[in-house]
Amino acid sequence: MLDTKLTQRLRQIVGEKFYRDDQEALVAHSYDGTPMLQSLPDGVVYPANTAQVSEIMKALAEYRVPVVSRGSGSNLCGGTVPVEGGIVMVMHRMNRILEVDMENLTATVQTGIITAEFTAHVESLGLFYPPDPSSMKISTIGGNIAECSGGLRGLKYGTTKDYVIGLEAVLANGEIIRTGGKLMKDVAGYDLTKLLVGSEGTLAIITEAILKLVPPPSSKKTMLAMFKDLYGAARTVSRIIEMKIIPATLEFMDNPTIRVVDDFAKLGLPLDMEAILLIEQDGDPETVERDIERIREICEFEKADRIDVAENREHAEKLLTARRSAFTALARLKPTTILEDATVPRSRIADMVLRINDIAKKYDVSIATFGHAGDGNLHPTATTDARDHEEIHRVEQAFEEIFEAAIELGGTITGEHGVGLVKAPFLEWKIGAAGMEVMRGIKQAFDPNNLLNPGKIFAKETRKRVVIDRG
Repeated sequence: MLDTKLTQRLRQIVGEKFYRDDQEALVAHSYDGTPMLQSLPDGVVYPANTAQVSEIMKALAEYRVPVVSRGSGSNLCGGTVPVEGGIVMVMHRMNRILEVDMENLTATVQTGIITAEFTAHVESLGLFYPPDPSSMKISTIGGNIAECSGGLRGLKYGTTKDYVIGLEAVLANGEIIRTGGKLMKDVAGYDLTKLLVGSEGTLAIITEAILKLVPPPSSKKTMLAMFKDLYGAARTVSRIIEMKIIPATLEFMDNPTIRVVDDFAKLGLPLDMEAILLIEQDGDPETVERDIERIREICEFEKADRIDVAENREHAEKLLTARRSAFTALARLKPTTILEDATVPRSRIADMVLRINDIAKKYDVSIATFGHAGDGNLHPTATTDARDHEEIHRVEQAFEEIFEAAIELGGTITGEHGVGLVKAPFLEWKIGAAGMEVMRGIKQAFDPNNLLNPGKIFAKETRKRVVIDRG
């Protein structure tokens, strides 16, 4: 229960209807896109501008009340679940595009704007913002920045961090800082912009962002390459990159995913394939035609069973939509869907998929795998039922071994979903004890009273490493 004087002060800052502590509001903001996690906040506040965020933080700092900043709550790592109560700060009122600078090719936005709305506006002006997380129709730019979201175009264009060049943020004590700017070069001190991108709301509350824009590609072509040999598909990925071809999109689906996606999207995919690669290239028409032809030759060399090139943009969009709908399609199978992400060097994709399959068999759980083959980011997805506690325990054991396998193959525990609450016990596996101490020092400098999204990234106890029996 919050102090009455604090709640009165919050209402004075934002207005009576923009502070809520009724049961409906508390329950609605007690969970996010992560299954099986829920914790009630003590109140919900909806600021309209940076000045209000600053005043809110000054009040919360005085009363030592924790705060979780939140966009749409579509993250999959428990990043916006208020596990220590306190205030949830919802950023959706701060949803304006403040400027599109055609001379500098930048956009300045408030962070509560929906990603797809922003990209649509930019494209209407003849420009291009490449980051395209699968949740872009509901996720906010602020959420993308907090998690450093990736997407299907990450191989060629990079991820969110590559397009954030300036930020306005409010610190735990209410002070406002501004980092970066409309600059392509800036080495004045530590790069606080890049530090805040991906910090998951644990260092500051980001209120505005300056985003880099680029000219749009003039041409696109999309193809599907289908393989009965998993290693053939993996070798194709490596060979495409080895030949210095960088596709805009290079996506992977394994057989269980193919079956579910085809049933959902009615594409008529052959169900006996072990893997399908969805490949898109963009750029000037001559380069696109040349690259698609060279990619076709590589697929044929690696004995692709079937290669289909989209006939037109409508057909291409249908193929891309099918891949984007993989999670939705899998979610139809059972009441609970746990979508994880682990990244390995792209040369180890086939090894990782086979390890995932072996682990799923070992624990007798259902796991389908899809993801961004071009950058080695795979999404093993378990379909289960939260009411079956014994099966959920086996799923958790399976994912522990999957994270261990990813690290063993030279990879990491998360490529784009973030650490949050779910991956916190495994973070030390990746960065080591010394790395954890450095991160704790950064957190202490920004947030000495641990008010910003407490309980995330830093686990109370590191999980013991899994000892995998190779038989």
